[in-house]
Amino acid sequence: MEKNIRIEDLIPHRGRMRLIDAITAVDDRHAETQTMVKANWPMISAQGAAPLLLIELAAQTAGVCFGWNELKKPIDQRDEAKGWLVGVRKARFLIEAIAVGACITIHTETALMVDQYKEITAAAHLGEQLIAEIHLQVLQAEQVE
Repeated sequence: MEKNIRIEDLIPHRGRMRLIDAITAVDDRHAETQTMVKANWPMISAQGAAPLLLIELAAQTAGVCFGWNELKKPIDQRDEAKGWLVGVRKARFLIEAIAVGACITIHTETALMVDQYKEITAAAHLGEQLIAEIHLQVLQAEQVE
């Protein structure tokens, strides 16, 4: 990945809703990100982060891949549609809470692409421990002219 590309160049999330701290790998169909769970994130309790946040992390990581593909296109060929509708086809959580300060790695793969529709598989890990498997369905909004 080019050193001068920032996370903000690839996904629209800002402030405390940008959950990703670092992009560790990205190509046409895959992305891997890392993040440290922060106390100011949504859905934090005394027990830690709710595993449901892993769905948003998976979606943002997939968005890194989508954004990467858009940046590779010539400027006049980039897709101006900004909206994505994300559905959760399946999610399996193997942890009840994630401690503040824990480092999560998310790996996504685009398993299927048909026009504006994509299916994404994701795995979340704490170190070597698998903590979630997620399958997303993503539909990109058509550009309104």
